[in-house]
Amino acid sequence: MLSRTAASLYWMGRYVERAEFTARLVEATVRLDALSTTPAGEAAWASALMVIDADVVFAATGEKLTPRNVTRFLTLSTSNPGSVVSCLDKGRDNAKAVRTALTREAWATINRAWLLFHGRSSPGDTQATLNLVNEAQAETRGFEGAIGRMMRNPSSWFIRLGATMERADNTARLLDVKYHILLPEGEAIGGAVDRDQWTTILQTVSAVNAYRWLYREGLKPWFVTELLILRRELPRSLAASAEEVVQHLNALGKQTGFQGEADRLARLRHARLSHTKVSTIVEDGLHQYLENFIDENAALSKAIARQFRFD
Repeated sequence: MLSRTAASLYWMGRYVERAEFTARLVEATVRLDALSTTPAGEAAWASALMVIDADVVFAATGEKLTPRNVTRFLTLSTSNPGSVVSCLDKGRDNAKAVRTALTREAWATINRAWLLFHGRSSPGDTQATLNLVNEAQAETRGFEGAIGRMMRNPSSWFIRLGATMERADNTARLLDVKYHILLPEGEAIGGAVDRDQWTTILQTVSAVNAYRWLYREGLKPWFVTELLILRRELPRSLAASAEEVVQHLNALGKQTGFQGEADRLARLRHARLSHTKVSTIVEDGLHQYLENFIDENAALSKAIARQFRFD
């Protein structure tokens, strides 16, 4: 496989996963602000921007921090590289470059997701916005399903590797923003707003039911943190993502013969997570832990690019 092809497959996986996550983030924030008993207001929308590291880019637009403006920026703005439409544009471009490596179903799902946003100027009112992001999630989940039905070969493994790397980064950023920024000044830890926000975090990563199945003590930040970082039963946890990255790299190494620094870093991360306890993470500093994880994930992505000679 050409290195350009491998790079396109890997980044297609990352961009589609990023588009789905941003759509999930918009849905959860809309529900937290507009549909909860205690509207979250500006704090929720500011935190949504921070999760995907788009707060500085949004501030540069000069627009007011309103639900309508932020929703449009996160879904339809071509000036925001992390918006849903921008991610789908890049994902679709990469898909076009490797069209022959994809099944018809995989191409159709990413193309339909792109068509949902192409040519739109506004996501509409609250219900229209929810409909739009739900449709986008349905198509990106369809893409994931189509990849799961592809042959188990380097093409599908590179896509899955990219998606898993992106998923780990997204979960770490989401948890870090909640822990440090989201609760408005004057609101009590453990109060109604705090509970709504932790529930929103779980909704964003489709983990509400998983939390209820695994924990009987009610909603507690300690357990949410453990679930999102260490519980491998949750596909979007850091531990589950780390395990999947090792598996995908092993499969690629056996098939292509390319093994090296990326494998070493991935195995070290997986082993470290397997022996980590949530009490240690919290005592040493959750923010520092998550920042280190995000940095390590970026370093691993660069090692993957070097190992497989991405252009």
